[in-house]
Amino acid sequence: MVHLLLLLYFTQLRTAIMQHQGVTLWFTGLSGSGKTTIAKAVERELRIRHCKVEMLDGDIVRTNLSKGLGFSKKDRDINVRRIGFVANLLSRNGVVAITAAISPYRTIRDEIRQMTENFMEVYVNAPLDICEARDVKGLYALARAGEIKNFTGIDDPYEEPLNPEVVCYTDQESIEESVAKVIAELWCVIS
Repeated sequence: MVHLLLLLYFTQLRTAIMQHQGVTLWFTGLSGSGKTTIAKAVERELRIRHCKVEMLDGDIVRTNLSKGLGFSKKDRDINVRRIGFVANLLSRNGVVAITAAISPYRTIRDEIRQMTENFMEVYVNAPLDICEARDVKGLYALARAGEIKNFTGIDDPYEEPLNPEVVCYTDQESIEESVAKVIAELWCVIS
């Protein structure tokens, strides 16, 4: 059933994207929540259907566009603003700009929403203990040991979105179910 819904949405979605302005899909959530996994799956599905799409992953952007920034609130805000600026440029030019960044502070995400015509916030929600169990890099353990400071979810806050367009509960639903939710809402945003 999920596959049939996706096929229907994608057929109509490609036509709508080709005729309209792009969209910024803003995936936010704790480290290990599944942001990048779902974002890449959405990107893959859109590319299969020949949609113009670009992925802005937080780790990759930090290495290339925000090199030298630390993890203070000020530096995180600068990093998120840079991602938002690039995503907005892309979406203004008919691209589906997909971001996958923790972006822990609500005010900055709301600022990006205000400057972006077609903005869709996807909150990738997973409990902290699940995120820690998924942590292949061992960052949560290092943060709990005091070796990493200002780590989101441990000694720095994550402010949950108040009204995201989509919430993906990655401890309760499959990747396919999450992707289907995102695609269904994307269709609503651009149609």
